[in-house]
Amino acid sequence: INKHADSDTFTILLQDQIGGLQVLHNDLWYDVPHIPGALVINGGDLLQLLSNGKYNSIIHRVQSKKVGPRISVGLFFRPNPKNPRLLGPIKETLSENNPPIYRETTTAQYLAHYRTIGQDHGIEPSLQHLRINN
Repeated sequence: INKHADSDTFTILLQDQIGGLQVLHNDLWYDVPHIPGALVINGGDLLQLLSNGKYNSIIHRVQSKKVGPRISVGLFFRPNPKNPRLLGPIKETLSENNPPIYRETTTAQYLAHYRTIGQDHGIEPSLQHLRINN
């Protein structure tokens, strides 16, 4: 799977012993080790939006290994796109010293934009269009 960040709030992943999951940090790829029975929690774009950038969406990829079939189970959490409620930085965390850096959007509007740019964050970060220039 090519490099991307998830469009959801967070993903819970149970990966097998084959592994292959890598995360990007400071322009270097790091393997996420398999720990038996452990779950990997991956922050997505909507977590970055809700946290006003305090928690970044994790850019990751999966490298195929020629060891055998890779099996993992992922659970993806995000608000229902049919809900018209606006999502944005959590108001209780904002202040004069911590103003919002993102505009509000609906889940449906955000997902429509995400699908138009594709998952490759090397082209355009999917939250860039919501950024407020303070």
